Amino acid sequence: MGLISFIKNAGDKLFKSEEKREQEKADLITAHIKKFGFNTSDIQVKVDDDRVKLSGTIDTQENKNKVIVAAGNVEGIAAVDDWLVVRNPPAVAPPAPEKQFYTVKKGDYLSKIAKEVYGNANKYMVIFEANKPMLKDPNLIYPGQVLVIPPLEK
Repeated sequence: MGLISFIKNAGDKLFKSEEKREQEKADLITAHIKKFGFNTSDIQVKVDDDRVKLSGTIDTQENKNKVIVAAGNVEGIAAVDDWLVVRNPPAVAPPAPEKQFYTVKKGDYLSKIAKEVYGNANKYMVIFEANKPMLKDPNLIYPGQVLVIPPLEK
């Protein structure tokens, strides 16, 4: 749980105008999350200006991270306040990875990011797979986009 920052002027353009009410924005973000195949029935989305609050329950930590990224990578959203709880977490929690999220900078590409976070550029597909279905192509990332960085399997 916590606050995850995003670039406000980057991401999917869900809001056609700034005049939309907070509930309309929350509904659009919920639909956006759902289009990636995530079950949103136990997730509540609230929008306050440029901040999204996610609460409720979700099935896995992996899906929790993906839902946070999907909600935050929306133009006009600067932060996601994470209050999601993983249902039935593993009995022994895995150690937290050093870095769970990465904000794409100008000139970045997945193999460059993999080299930076894993020390091996060939591990770019690990990052790509962790960000599916939000990413459709490993070559289509943009500055300001936040990506999930999973731990490497030993």
